[in-house]
Amino acid sequence: MVDRLSDKTLDRLPPSVAVPAYDRSAVAPGIVHLGVGAFHRAHQAVYVDDCLAAGERDWGIVGASLQSATTRDALAPQDGLYTLAVRGSDGEKLRAIGSIERVLVAPEDPGRLLDALTDPRIRVVTLTITEKAYLRNAAGDLDATHPGVVADLANPARPQTAHGFLAEALARRLAAGTRPFTILSCDNLPSNGVTLHRLLVQFAAMRDAALAKHIDGLSFPSSMVDRIVPATTDADRARVSATLGVEDTWPVMTEPFRQWVIEDDFSAGRPGWEKFGVEMVRDVGPFEDMKLRLLNGAHSGIAYLGVLCGLDTVAKSFGDPGIRTFVKGLWAEAAPTLPKDAGLDPEKYVRDLTERFDNTALQHRTAQIANDGSQKLPQRIVGTSLDRLAAGASADHLMLTVAAWIRATELRGTKLPVGHFTDPLDAPLAKIAEAAQPAEETVAAIFELAGFARGSAHRAALEKLAAAHLDRLRRGGVAAAFASLKEKSA
Repeated sequence: MVDRLSDKTLDRLPPSVAVPAYDRSAVAPGIVHLGVGAFHRAHQAVYVDDCLAAGERDWGIVGASLQSATTRDALAPQDGLYTLAVRGSDGEKLRAIGSIERVLVAPEDPGRLLDALTDPRIRVVTLTITEKAYLRNAAGDLDATHPGVVADLANPARPQTAHGFLAEALARRLAAGTRPFTILSCDNLPSNGVTLHRLLVQFAAMRDAALAKHIDGLSFPSSMVDRIVPATTDADRARVSATLGVEDTWPVMTEPFRQWVIEDDFSAGRPGWEKFGVEMVRDVGPFEDMKLRLLNGAHSGIAYLGVLCGLDTVAKSFGDPGIRTFVKGLWAEAAPTLPKDAGLDPEKYVRDLTERFDNTALQHRTAQIANDGSQKLPQRIVGTSLDRLAAGASADHLMLTVAAWIRATELRGTKLPVGHFTDPLDAPLAKIAEAAQPAEETVAAIFELAGFARGSAHRAALEKLAAAHLDRLRRGGVAAAFASLKEKSA
């Protein structure tokens, strides 16, 4: 049996592999992270590892999964250690990350996670729980009918949702006279801190007015995160383990680029992240908009068009001349919607994105990006499109992304595998697809279902654009849609 990566085997790793430059046994927990998936381990946990190596030993991470035990089961035998594999055009560099002390699985023992959250040493709680775990309704407020919300209100001591855990932990800290922690969202949502603050106050108000008032006064800084983290494959595990000389069952793959912009509003202290490239700012909004509209928006377009073209990675899709031209057109539509006086440099950002998308060493699957389109597209595409129409400009490339998403959902179970990608609205989306209505009716039904552009005077115009694209995709595929774009730009 091959030995596992662990504290005991660190000294056996080859010199080419970077290892934690600190005594892990001397680290105290200071952060609880909800949603300890691959992105967190390739991004926030790496910045914290940098801080620990610089001598800030009271910022160890207690990770928590709100659903699966997979990450815990992989990392527990490894003492929380895992390998970060940074893959670029110049090869692959490996680094063992030691900032995660342990991983808890909330459904197995909610009390253990509540104990961690009420530990007085915990001063920051970070989250990467994905958009759908914010449990918003079509109006953007808390979905009070969600089964998890209903259960957490009925039994606060055994939470199921992030809202339930945070509210119960803060209630217990308040009762014990323990200072509250800062809550830092790291999810791809506009004004993610503001959004989480609003939702958590709404949740708390359904429990207790005094608790809601207390939470309303706490720190919820917004942040913008950026690093491409493709899913780890069995081939990745085998390659990394062969280099290490010991087995790592859950390494993470990533690119050389990383970015983190945070509003500097922490009530109980924070790590010195700025020493390692984190931008601490007063307003993260402009940076967030640039990332959502240029990177994430392009990613969605690449994903759905790539899926329709049978291209399984970003690099392959972006290497297709038609998709590459389309992405440039999408950037040309999105960039003018960004603020002009916020210190942004969209042209440089797009050049960086071009290099990142061309990174063939990074196998970023289009099907992975395609997940949860109904939750992602409002921020990445629909909002940008509304700004374009409000300015009297076109949104043809942007709305082709929405149409491509709709067409890809329709093809699951026929030309695409049933579970090729998933969405929280899969059941009603399947019913709409089964109805096989004309493009106009299909788009109208999906806009209503997902709440796209609800309340906007430009909703009908967006539906018309998306329906025209969907009709072309149905009749002539992606080539027909691109041909139409070319005619309009001629």
